[in-house]
Amino acid sequence: MFERLNSPQEAYNYKLGAALKMEQTVLEMLEKNAEEAQDPKVAELFRHHHGETQEHVRNVEDAFRQFGWDVDTSPCPAIEGLEKEGKATAKKTDDALVDAILLQGAVEVQHHEIGVHENLIMNAEAMGRPDVASLLAKNLEVEQHTLDEVKRMQREVVAAAPSRAA
Repeated sequence: MFERLNSPQEAYNYKLGAALKMEQTVLEMLEKNAEEAQDPKVAELFRHHHGETQEHVRNVEDAFRQFGWDVDTSPCPAIEGLEKEGKATAKKTDDALVDAILLQGAVEVQHHEIGVHENLIMNAEAMGRPDVASLLAKNLEVEQHTLDEVKRMQREVVAAAPSRAA
């Protein structure tokens, strides 16, 4: 879309597109995680957040529309890296530890999503767009709540995991 970012609006449009790509990728990751999870509670956590993430995609698309821009994605190498790391680690992991590994990856992804939404909100406010900031604040609130849920589940799963000497 943009070869060079020449204004705050172009930079914001590009970053908003990266956020859209991030949320779309997270949807795919959550589907895969729900399939791979061993514990039904872990699978349900991923399925539940999948539904929330569908709303996040709609909110980002609405932010584009509020600016009067075409909805478009931009590259998001950070989420691609987190996805690739998660897949590689899961392949190496014993079935008894898969849930712990999936949840560890989810914590990292949640932190990334939170940072992205915080930046988008801050810049929307700086551009005098409280409407967009408010819309994206909904995503941020859910992401922060999900991080807490994932961390709680991770503690439970790790505490219950069998330990073996290396």
